Amino acid sequence: MPAERPGSQMATFAAGCFWCVEAVFQRLKGVVSVESGYAGGTNPHPTYEEVCSGTTGHAEACRIVFDPSVVGYKDLLEVFWKTHDPTTPNRQGNDVGTQYRSAIFYHDEEQKKLAEHFKASLEESGAFDGPIVTEIVPAGSFYPAEQYHQNYFNDHGAQPYCLFVIRPKLEKFRKAFAAKLNDGPGH
Repeated sequence: MPAERPGSQMATFAAGCFWCVEAVFQRLKGVVSVESGYAGGTNPHPTYEEVCSGTTGHAEACRIVFDPSVVGYKDLLEVFWKTHDPTTPNRQGNDVGTQYRSAIFYHDEEQKKLAEHFKASLEESGAFDGPIVTEIVPAGSFYPAEQYHQNYFNDHGAQPYCLFVIRPKLEKFRKAFAAKLNDGPGH
């Protein structure tokens, strides 16, 4: 379980590879912790290999603990929507499979309401070329991924996937959200 602070809240998002999602949200002011894992499936305590087989129903997801006095859930939603393609079912870039689907796992009715409103506003605005396929579903069980998946980009930034997939995504994120970045060590 990620470290929690008094008054902190939790958000859970799936937006493709959890290494990308983790790297983005770790750099946001007000985020206390980010944990990669599996959500939205039926098998208890799935392994990475089981999730990749597509038979468990889980998505690669990140559980984000945040300080709402610094960053609001609306801000997290904005980052979520702007840092992946919510119009591609079961795919982000070259990552293909149900585990890479776009999903918001809400933790309470307020998060559900905000997520549904944000999605409807984006659909009405025509912000994307195709229909938004993002699921908005109750959080349910979250299973932390294996330790080698945690803090992946920070620990393995020179790996090819990090260089060619995550780093460009982070550069785009930094430009779009410069005022909301965490300037702490390792960021």
